[in-house]
Amino acid sequence: MATKTAPKKYSSVKLSSKVLKILRCPICNSELKIGDNDCQCINYECSTVFPKKKGVAILIDESCSIFKINNFLNERDTFFDLSPRNKFVEFFKSLVPDISLNIKGKQNYKRFTNILLSKSNNPKILVIGGSILGKGTEALLENNNIELIETDVSFGPRTQLICDAHSLPFADKSFDGVIAQAVLEHVVDPVQCVKEVYRVLKDDGIVYSETPFIQQVHGGCYDFTRFTYLGHRRLFRKFEEIDSGATCGPAMALAWSYKYLLLSFTQSKLLGRFIELFVRFTAFPLKYLDYLLIDKTGSLDAASVYYFMGQKSHNIISDEELITLYKGAN
Repeated sequence: MATKTAPKKYSSVKLSSKVLKILRCPICNSELKIGDNDCQCINYECSTVFPKKKGVAILIDESCSIFKINNFLNERDTFFDLSPRNKFVEFFKSLVPDISLNIKGKQNYKRFTNILLSKSNNPKILVIGGSILGKGTEALLENNNIELIETDVSFGPRTQLICDAHSLPFADKSFDGVIAQAVLEHVVDPVQCVKEVYRVLKDDGIVYSETPFIQQVHGGCYDFTRFTYLGHRRLFRKFEEIDSGATCGPAMALAWSYKYLLLSFTQSKLLGRFIELFVRFTAFPLKYLDYLLIDKTGSLDAASVYYFMGQKSHNIISDEELITLYKGAN
């Protein structure tokens, strides 16, 4: 899980007719009339018109979002930094592995996929923060029976719909699965976002989340929250756990700390890019230690990123029960 960057492109994959039927007004949750250039709420008391930009609908409730519809219409930078990259730095970065390493993501997504396919022949999966392809998601793309609905608060090569996770523009119980990878640290109210995930999932729906614990700020002003292992579990307390643990380990956390230690010495963007290049050359081997550490109990106290996979449930874990779930070394 690293800083997200993406080119200013628009998705060529359009929403299917089945997905258009479950779209709802993010303000009042009423049905929408879908047009070529906009979507209009059919609720007379609301009647809000949501525009499209190059075919991508912008379904934002501005009253509960830090983003405004005009941000997208005018193609202003939202989450992603779309400024030009130094070609020299980018070339040398391509020659050396990144300092980030997601060890469990690929196998977790395979399991997530298999569970969903055991429940439905054609599962619908909502991807929150899906403007670019997530780490380890190959299993989802390999199966043509899976329909991905990829949403974000930024245009990107995979963005099919602009929406904010605080008010998801979908009908209740619409999805078989929801993915939130490298997302919940970037929302102002993660509890509200998980409530929305719970709402749009079917009764036996599955959620998969990856959220950092030890990572420095990597989204600028759009980076708000970190979670311990138990804190992450409490966030999903209305879900029955299928699996959880560390997906990026303590060695990656150390590499990130080393990088940000050096970056703290300068405010120059150009020098910062060369520092990132220097860190790649000198620190990338550190992350491979996580292959030895990822399943050790100590990693649950020191991991860079935790994951949670769970099924929607009517039972809520109490805080008394929560603390009995601690599995760390201390």
